[in-house]
Amino acid sequence: MELFKFNLKSSFMALLGSGNVTPSMLQDRTEEIRELILGEMGEFGQKNYAGIVRLVRYAQDAQGLWYARGDVMKVLAAVHGETIAREKLAGISEKFEGLLPRSLNSRPSPLDH
Repeated sequence: MELFKFNLKSSFMALLGSGNVTPSMLQDRTEEIRELILGEMGEFGQKNYAGIVRLVRYAQDAQGLWYARGDVMKVLAAVHGETIAREKLAGISEKFEGLLPRSLNSRPSPLDH
């Protein structure tokens, strides 16, 4: 039953524009993103923002990690300052390419002018 859910979800994601991502690729890339986020949050984030760390650590899928980016930004800004945090979050966001439906892709910010 679990395999059926995952295959159905992968098929649905492919229809929405996530491309030819196999379930194992999806899982591997999701774990890479999770580790990248946790690494960027560092020891300070792990100690002082345990709830956000749990949110990232236990996110079910790439979409869960995508929606956690706002909370991750809060931690990164506390650790590195807002300017560097925005750069780091942009790098993290790029890793989601091909994993999400087109409707969830980042749009250009008017602040980037």
